[in-house]
Amino acid sequence: MKRHVWRPLFVVVGMVVVILLFRLLYVPDDFGSQDRGYTFGYHRLSNEQEWKDYPAKYQDSSYCSGCHEDKSESVGASGHAMIPCENCHGAAFNHPEDPETLTIDRSRELCIRCHSELYMPSSGRNDIPGIDPSQHNAGIECSDCHNPHNPSLEDM
Repeated sequence: MKRHVWRPLFVVVGMVVVILLFRLLYVPDDFGSQDRGYTFGYHRLSNEQEWKDYPAKYQDSSYCSGCHEDKSESVGASGHAMIPCENCHGAAFNHPEDPETLTIDRSRELCIRCHSELYMPSSGRNDIPGIDPSQHNAGIECSDCHNPHNPSLEDM
C-alpha cells in the first residue's frame, strides 16, 4: 500500500485506542445490562439501592383516593377513569404535607392531547370523543363548560 493510505489508517486506529482507553478508565466496572439482559437497559449495580431509596415522584390514583374519595368515585364513573390523577394535577411528590406542590392543569392544550379529532384505524383512539379544536369553543378552556372529573356533565 501507498504511504497516503497508512497515515489515515494509523490515525483511525489511534483514535479507537484512545476511545477504548477512555471508556476503560471512565465507565464503572459494574455498568452494563447485567444478568437480566437488555430489557431493563444499562445501569450500575452499585446504584440500585440509591434509586430504591429515592422518594417516588409519581403515585397511582389509589394514593389520591385515600383522601379524595368523592373525586375518585366521580372520575371512576366517567370516561376519564383510566387516566391517572397526576396527568392533570401534577406529581403527588411531597403531597399532602405540602398541598401547594400540586398544580392543576386546566389548559385546553391538555384536553386536546386526547380529544382532538384524529383517525387512527388500528387503535382505540377512535373510541375517544374528539372535537375540532378550531371550531369547538375556540379560545376558552374546556373546564369552563366541562367537569374534568365527569366530562359528560355540562355547566359545572
